[in-house]
Amino acid sequence: MANHKATKKDVRQSAKRRDRNRYYGKTTRNAIRNLLAITDKSATTAEMPKVISRIDKLAKRNVIHKNKASNLESGIVKKITTMA
Repeated sequence: MANHKATKKDVRQSAKRRDRNRYYGKTTRNAIRNLLAITDKSATTAEMPKVISRIDKLAKRNVIHKNKASNLESGIVKKITTMA
């Protein structure tokens, strides 16, 4: 365990950030899963901007990589546009 005051503070901060990042990542994954489970096309097109906004926020905060965010978004859009 760290003995310096600043290092102890850094451990506390990183633990708080890790918990926050895990929460936002998990809720975004759940939102993606729920979006892809919807079978009504009009409901998915209404919900899609909210989910894509969440993904963009994760990329902006460096929770996920920007390329991963782009891949997720393109996969969502592709799946919804091919929906019958």
